[in-house]
Amino acid sequence: MTPPLLERLSKHILVLDGATATMLAPHARHEGDFRGARFVGHSGNLLGNYDLLSLTKPKVVSALHDAYLAAGADIISTNTFSGTSVAQAGFGLQTVADEINLAAAHLARSAAHEWSQRTPQKPRFVAGVMGPTAARLSLINDERERSRRFDDLRAAFAAQVHALMAGGVDLLLAETVMDLQSLAACRSAINHVFAQTGRCLPVMVSVTITKTGGRTLCGQTLETLGTTLAADPPFAVGINCAYGAEASQAPLRQLADLAPTSFISCHPNAGLPNKAGHYEQTPEMMQAQLAGFASAGLVNILGGCCGTTPQHIAALSDAVKALRPRQRR
Repeated sequence: MTPPLLERLSKHILVLDGATATMLAPHARHEGDFRGARFVGHSGNLLGNYDLLSLTKPKVVSALHDAYLAAGADIISTNTFSGTSVAQAGFGLQTVADEINLAAAHLARSAAHEWSQRTPQKPRFVAGVMGPTAARLSLINDERERSRRFDDLRAAFAAQVHALMAGGVDLLLAETVMDLQSLAACRSAINHVFAQTGRCLPVMVSVTITKTGGRTLCGQTLETLGTTLAADPPFAVGINCAYGAEASQAPLRQLADLAPTSFISCHPNAGLPNKAGHYEQTPEMMQAQLAGFASAGLVNILGGCCGTTPQHIAALSDAVKALRPRQRR
């Protein structure tokens, strides 16, 4: 456990930063923006590989971290949502995955350190993000094939954990979990690295769910998630992405009952995108909804996902600064 992080959470609702990819998108609209000088001759398509910007546009990534920290974020996320070799293989960059994770962690660590020095009364923390891959192990019927892919995914996550920890993250965040079998591979990898290195970090798990029924996108229920986590409760568990804050309240209450010893987190989208792909929920609208969760004693960590901006995080930070966090049992 990271003592300063635990101490802050015992007294305050902490604010996680907002979206990464949707904020980086205006700075990388074309293939060449992702390639930079280093990957100009790469044979594959790199458009949309936002994690790569930690290598090719590090100043842009650092500026985004800085903007969220200035807005009041207590925790910033590494730009590593697709940082596994499995995910990077889609761009032909699986051999660069470790470097992407290490560079992204260093960028976030540097920004958090600078702001912690500016505001020693409000230390800042770095979450090493581990996003989903295209592998949906729960949907593979062949047990031998599922077992092989589990081992492959576990190895990829383990390499990501090693790099993120080497880069100085304070906690690990497995987010946008869609498939509990893939989560099992991720958590197995994390525990393996902890045993290997003799170091342990807090682990957050955040699932994304359907609008009705409180199920993951692979159809698993929150009760199944609770059973999966019971033997090894994470530091924090919550909901992110999905259909926005409005659809998260009931599942959050359920999670709090299923994981009584964990902190509870929520970082939803700014609503759903319109036909033009724009997220229409304003900072004020999101502030009202999430502050309601905080006032009801539901949460310990709040932030934003797709479509959220530093303005959303500033509004959220202002709304919760005087509110008490949920008390664990």
